Amino acid sequence: MTDFSEKLGKYAALAVQVGVNVQPEQNLVVLATLEAAPFVRLVVKKAYEAGAKNVYVEWNDDEVTRTRFELAPDEAFFDYPMWRAKGMEELAENNAAFLSIIAANPDLLKGIDPERIANANKTAGKAMQKYRSYAMSDKISWSIVAVPSPAWAEKVFPDLGEDRRVDALWDAIFAATRVNLDDPVGAWKAHTKTLDDKADHLNAKKYRKLMYKGEGTDLSIELPEGHLWVSGGSVNAAGTTFVANMPTEEVFTAPLKEGVNGKVRSTKPLSYGGTLIKDFSLTFEKGKIVGVEAAEGLEVLQRLVNTDEGSAYLGEVALVPHRSPISDTNLVFFNTLFDENASSHLAIGNAYAFCLEGGKNLSQEEQQQRGLNSSLVHVDFMIGSADTDIDGELPDGTAEAVFRGGNWAF
Repeated sequence: MTDFSEKLGKYAALAVQVGVNVQPEQNLVVLATLEAAPFVRLVVKKAYEAGAKNVYVEWNDDEVTRTRFELAPDEAFFDYPMWRAKGMEELAENNAAFLSIIAANPDLLKGIDPERIANANKTAGKAMQKYRSYAMSDKISWSIVAVPSPAWAEKVFPDLGEDRRVDALWDAIFAATRVNLDDPVGAWKAHTKTLDDKADHLNAKKYRKLMYKGEGTDLSIELPEGHLWVSGGSVNAAGTTFVANMPTEEVFTAPLKEGVNGKVRSTKPLSYGGTLIKDFSLTFEKGKIVGVEAAEGLEVLQRLVNTDEGSAYLGEVALVPHRSPISDTNLVFFNTLFDENASSHLAIGNAYAFCLEGGKNLSQEEQQQRGLNSSLVHVDFMIGSADTDIDGELPDGTAEAVFRGGNWAF
């Protein structure tokens, strides 16, 4: 137990010192599930020890969420508490940091009418659009970490006894986030430097296009002029570094909105809105999704793609080697925070402004003029595997290997 307590303390320190990197006199907002209460208390303590001015905790509860979707009237899913949206905007405008602590149940909303889920997501997306723009342009520090819940642990480790599942998921999370190492904070600084080096290499290449080949995948993705590859480490408007996703293994950029053509097949399930979407494929023409197939969760996926005009286009292209600490576990986490860092992936919807030269200071209209997509949604899905080959087209029209057999070719 002592060993576990020590690791939990290191994990909390990592979230505070590296994830959101709380600064003296800065406010911190913690968005957390009740399942995470013991860990949240540790995070609050670490934040105040780091000099935080105030730590505001906003709780949510899976059972309450499920009950609302089962029993609330249909019109409830067109309402969103604007006091909450305005409060988040005000905090963001005053340089607060935001830490999300998730313990997602992948099947939370299984059996719920997909229209209710779609309406709730769209309503929240509209209400939170201004707040989210602060995160999507790196104006604020934000991060996401995860803790186990019994329902999530059962999904990942169905063959283990009930009394062992949560501990096993804790072990997997600690391994993925480098908490098992003697100096996790130092290890993360070294890790982000490695990712930065990959981004620098790709930025020097200035690829015009990426071409993907794999089982069920034959896809080309044009990249906008002035695109930037970025890695897990970010810098906010105040000049403070932070890591938005813990864990992270990706280097990513934005695609040209109308420059995606071909077909891509998912390689891992997508947990979206409390529903699992499995074995799905998307077909693109001039950037737009024109065909959707799925073995499970098809209606939810179709409604996601039809959320708004931009949700039928891509906003992110991310490269992750098949050989990574998370992928090497051979686990499917049924959680995008982990699964996207075991696999190259794409994102449906909104693009990150900082993936363009000077993008952080562009208006949404200017971003669109430069070829970036705009949408209420941003949903990552996994497409990489040991069979994935990716070529990059250089400015002179020649092509070279970027990935071979799912891993970096350089």
